[in-house]
Amino acid sequence: MTDPHAPATSPGTSEGGLERRSAIAEALGKEVWPADRDTLVAKAQEGNAPDRVLADLRRLPAGQEFANVQEVAAALGIGTEQQRF
Repeated sequence: MTDPHAPATSPGTSEGGLERRSAIAEALGKEVWPADRDTLVAKAQEGNAPDRVLADLRRLPAGQEFANVQEVAAALGIGTEQQRF
C-alpha cells in the first residue's frame, strides 16, 4: 500500500524537472537515440519544439553522445530518478 502523504515525485527529482524532461522527451521521440547535441537540436527544431526545449538542448556539451533522455537530463542538471534495482 502506498502512503497517500508521500510526495508523488521520486527522490532527486522535482515536479518542474519532470515537466522539463517530459517536454524534451516528447520533442525528441524514441527514434533519435543515440545522438549528439546538434542532432537533438535539429530533431527538436524539425518537430517545432517549444523555445524552452530548444534552449535546454543548445546548452548540452558539444561532442558528447547521449543514449537517452535520462542522460540529457543529467547533463542539464535536471534531477532524475535513482535506479531502484
